[in-house]
Amino acid sequence: MLVFFKQNLAFLAVPKTGSTAYETTLRRKADVVFSKSVKHMTVGKYHAKLAPFLKKTYGVIPERMAVMRDPVDHARSWYRYRSPARMELTNPACHGGISFDDYILDAISEAPSKPAGIGSQASFLSLGVGVVPLHHLFAYERQDLLQAFLSNRFEEDIKPRWKNVSPAVDAVLSPEVEAAFRAARPADFALYDRVMQADGVLRDFRSQ
Repeated sequence: MLVFFKQNLAFLAVPKTGSTAYETTLRRKADVVFSKSVKHMTVGKYHAKLAPFLKKTYGVIPERMAVMRDPVDHARSWYRYRSPARMELTNPACHGGISFDDYILDAISEAPSKPAGIGSQASFLSLGVGVVPLHHLFAYERQDLLQAFLSNRFEEDIKPRWKNVSPAVDAVLSPEVEAAFRAARPADFALYDRVMQADGVLRDFRSQ
């Protein structure tokens, strides 16, 4: 996660949404950088802990921005990232080459395995049902809007250098398993639909 005082922005890093590429591009311009184990600070933690600290200590109230990915593609990126094509079979994070259907069923089970622990974007981005305390939530698929926004704020062209690109591994999802995924993660699909219905960027800040 990066915080920029001059640009009045806090860029929260949702896993598997290109956050490493944007961090690499922008971190030298940042006033506050969270990396490694705290890189992916959730919106809830930011709202409760860091936002009050920034206001009290530095007198800044940055606009909050983040990126969300289509939930199926988000899971597919995790699947490819944790495949034998990228990591050793002995790595406990490797799924061992199971099908994408089986991976999704594992992810939505009551006790997902470590490789299938992909989290929920809606949980990461929300304080509660329908409460998304972000000024700008971009669709990952609309890089044009995201880069135009950042270029305007930074007054220079912002073009990320892509990092952590997952290998090309077949990841076909059957209609039946996709339906089960949607039923298990309704908040993720609903929030993503809101972003897309807003033409790729949701501006819906609400504070508690």
